Amino acid sequence: MSMWGGRFEQGSAAEFCEFNDSLKFDYVLAPFDIQASKAWVNALTEQALLTSEEQKQLQDGLAELAAEIQVNPKLPLSSNAEDIHSWVEEALQDRLGNVARKLHTGRSRNDLVATDLRLWAIAKAHVMGEQIAATIEALIAFAERYEFSVMPGYTHLQRAQPVLVSHWALAYVEMLERDLDRLKQARDRLSTLPLGCGALAGSGIAVNRSLLAKELGFNDLCRNSLDAVSDRDFVIELLSIASLGMVHLSRLSEDLVFYCSGEAGFFLLGDAISSGSSLMPQKKNPDVFELIRGKTGRVSGHLQAMLMTVKGLPLAYNKDMQEDKEGFFDALQQWQQCLAIMAYALPHLTVDEALAQKSAELGYSNATDLADYLVGKGIAFRDAHEISGKLVLTALRKKVPLEQLSLAELQKEVPEIADDVFAALALRAGMDRRCALGGTAPKQVHGALRRARQRLQAQVASLTHIRQAKLSDVPKIAELIRYWAGKGEHLPRQEQDIMQAIHQFAVAEIDGELVGCGALYVYGTGLAEIRSLGLKEGLQGKGLGVEIVQCLLDQARTLGIGRVIALTRAPAFFAKIGFSIADKSRWPEKVMKDCEFCPRKHACDETGLEIHL
Repeated sequence: MSMWGGRFEQGSAAEFCEFNDSLKFDYVLAPFDIQASKAWVNALTEQALLTSEEQKQLQDGLAELAAEIQVNPKLPLSSNAEDIHSWVEEALQDRLGNVARKLHTGRSRNDLVATDLRLWAIAKAHVMGEQIAATIEALIAFAERYEFSVMPGYTHLQRAQPVLVSHWALAYVEMLERDLDRLKQARDRLSTLPLGCGALAGSGIAVNRSLLAKELGFNDLCRNSLDAVSDRDFVIELLSIASLGMVHLSRLSEDLVFYCSGEAGFFLLGDAISSGSSLMPQKKNPDVFELIRGKTGRVSGHLQAMLMTVKGLPLAYNKDMQEDKEGFFDALQQWQQCLAIMAYALPHLTVDEALAQKSAELGYSNATDLADYLVGKGIAFRDAHEISGKLVLTALRKKVPLEQLSLAELQKEVPEIADDVFAALALRAGMDRRCALGGTAPKQVHGALRRARQRLQAQVASLTHIRQAKLSDVPKIAELIRYWAGKGEHLPRQEQDIMQAIHQFAVAEIDGELVGCGALYVYGTGLAEIRSLGLKEGLQGKGLGVEIVQCLLDQARTLGIGRVIALTRAPAFFAKIGFSIADKSRWPEKVMKDCEFCPRKHACDETGLEIHL
């Protein structure tokens, strides 16, 4: 069944169909096309273009199709339909007859494919977020396993300064966390609904697009019909994030290939993630990491292809845009597979801790420590740097490490050097001095590891969906507050008060159910307070509360607020986010406003905390 045959006197040539048709790759959109069609049926019914009986027939037929697709995702490929939209209509017409021909009323394949692709991208972004989090978890677990192990750090692929293995692993945690942040931001941006924009000028039917967006789970509506059907910047953005994510995985892979090589050798490959040579029996190859490195070009190539496809297109839709799918689908699938295999491989890596530490001690990596020692003796750093270099040259000529030069040899260059220099040149002493925030000192790295795990918990929780509250959330927010007020954890709040303050609330959702809330109350002095923080019973300890607070703190930063307070009987929860104990008696605004109405005001057992942003 052709969707455009009336204008033509003859059918399309087989060669044209083979070149033109897209079903062979866009069949993966079937569940999303059916989802969009179900919402469109309801919109047509609301406009009295379908009877309630026709609505039921179409909804039942679409539900049957969805069930069949779930069992056999490749079912559409048994058809000769042009694309997935044609297949859905054909399949419905086979089941329902002429009523199926009403489904396409008021819509175009242009706004439909844009909707399908966004729905697919939203679902895929969620899966990708979970996979990035799993890879971060594997890196953190590796860092925890080798928290105090020492390895050489490199610049220009030459040994530079010793670092902790955990500090190295946490560098990649930081990169992947940014990838996850970018992915979540992109997911929020792409959650705008094109359906109802027609081919280019809008639908000829006054459908309620806001209800369509709500039913399909979109956050907003595309505001311009030309833009809605003709741009694919969300595809380009996700391809860009995937390319950068692959670059990070590629850099990690390159490190691992080198560290596992015979030239370094302080990381060891497990048998489960290694391959051998068909000729050389001794070989143990890091193929998994080399493949990740190689696939990076493939993913970034898809980004460049999409940029070139879009760069010269006039408004609105053009057939060139059919090229938006194959590379997009492949790029995200490759990224997902590479993240998954990296998460699998990291537990199969071990560190030869003795060799790694010995390697860190080679190459005069304590030369900077000697310069720092001389600075402590009152010598200007530039002079200390030159003196340290001269002593390295002396040690090189004698073929000994710096710490094996005699005190007399050291004092020949600088009389101020004393016996304490040897303690300063010790490996651990030099690392301990790197104690500024972000450094490799064991104390700093221990704290960084703890914070990374806390952030991971919050990131995992955020994949459930943390968002600004809406008026429709008021009953559920009130229910949560009543529950915890009944346990003495909150002051009670009336629904009307919550409604008036709804702009202050952030909420957490799981599978569409509101399961947590919190509010940011701003005082007249510019001080803000976290209030009404609560989760559905049984969800504590999973990071949801942390993510709600982080969302509120982000809101405070956007508003230019410098200090946020909390009054709580769970100070440890806020402390792990970065709050510190504060003197609540210095909060006159808080005391004057709420504490007078608190039943515990004469026997307060709450702790005051604050955080400076």
